[in-house]
Amino acid sequence: RLHLVTWNVGTASPPPDVTSLLQLSSLGPTMDMYVIGLQEVNSRITSFLSDLAFDDPWSIFFMTVLSPLGYIKLSSVRMQGLLLLIFVKHVHLPFIQGIHTHYTRTGLYGYWGNKGGVSIRMSLYGHTICFVNCHLPAHMENTEQRLDDFEKILEMQFEGENIPSPLGHDVLFWFGDLNFRIADYGIHFVRESINNKRYNLLWEKDQLNMAKKTEAFLKEFIEGPLQFKPTYKFDLYSDVYDTSEKKRKPAWTDRILWRLKNLCQDASKEGEFSEEEQTISVTLNNYVSHMSYGISDHKPVTGTFRLELKPLLSVPLVMLNPEGEWSAERDVIIRYSAVPEFLSSAWDWIGLFKVAFRHVNDYVTYAWVEDDEISSNKDSKQVYMSAAEIPNTGGEFLLCYYSNNLQSIVGISEPFQIQPSRTSVEKDLTQEENSWMQKPDNLESHD
Repeated sequence: RLHLVTWNVGTASPPPDVTSLLQLSSLGPTMDMYVIGLQEVNSRITSFLSDLAFDDPWSIFFMTVLSPLGYIKLSSVRMQGLLLLIFVKHVHLPFIQGIHTHYTRTGLYGYWGNKGGVSIRMSLYGHTICFVNCHLPAHMENTEQRLDDFEKILEMQFEGENIPSPLGHDVLFWFGDLNFRIADYGIHFVRESINNKRYNLLWEKDQLNMAKKTEAFLKEFIEGPLQFKPTYKFDLYSDVYDTSEKKRKPAWTDRILWRLKNLCQDASKEGEFSEEEQTISVTLNNYVSHMSYGISDHKPVTGTFRLELKPLLSVPLVMLNPEGEWSAERDVIIRYSAVPEFLSSAWDWIGLFKVAFRHVNDYVTYAWVEDDEISSNKDSKQVYMSAAEIPNTGGEFLLCYYSNNLQSIVGISEPFQIQPSRTSVEKDLTQEENSWMQKPDNLESHD
């Protein structure tokens, strides 16, 4: 279950709440992966330089929301105002490999990153998937430039051996502020059609729909039905279309499309797409805009998908677990075993993470698999971790094995408890006692 967000945030700060945007209160099963593509993230020079040194406010915001729910930030890529974030549930981490990022500038003839695309690719259970978040040129007359820029983005190459181009992946998701407009019709006809919810009258003049009929490289891209209001351009904090002097004509600028490599899709009447006898299929469950968000002149759009995969990778490369009961008062032991084909490195390490960790560098402490090894046989190895490195307060943790060769987590333990140290328990009791003693006696009430 994949939930994809595209949103031109117009340099605004994150909103107070994204529960509906991320479908966090839905009664159905939880998502396995969140893919969040933003455009026009604040990229003023002071802001951008600080964001390069530290995580930007939007990344921190989504990590704060999603990490307590068991999601880790798998990867991110930023190019000026373009930001792409991917979060996954812990359970999938050992089956995601080959993560690479890339960005392509198309603004100012390729020298400026205010327009272009940012991409993340990976192997998911052995299948290759690529996500491309784009911000294409604006204005009605620039359709050809938009198409040329997207073709250029599709031609980019990830660094590394044997990595396919975006079109060479099993599944390619293309989304963002694509800036395609509604041609020919005047603003009054467009607004009247929207007011009467007769969106179908506008579909045939949507520039992207028109291009899909004529441009060979677009014909294999699939999009769900546009059964929501055009998402641009709104007055801030309202659902009223542009009342400024410019009075921009409404348009579906914010879109989500996908493509399956070398597959012939059958589009059913319900907007679902299925492939017979394929190892991977994609079904669109929901394609909607979110009118309640008003921080920018665009409304966010989300697509909720079901990916059905025949796992080509079904066993983690490394299995690991804590040995015995762990306490903050003594050195502890980690036992792990690897599949025969796994190539370890002297730079591999095992990290101790809080259960609600945010990303791979969010470890509490770590042990080198070679330097800290204490025993080894053909079935398993043991690594020790010093008590001095373990938090005195204890709590719920998990272990992750990080492969330097694969640049990813290839094994993850079940969550487990670490018992706090006696001094930590005594300190808590003392603080509790002091706070109780400082409480005033109950005062009798007087009429």
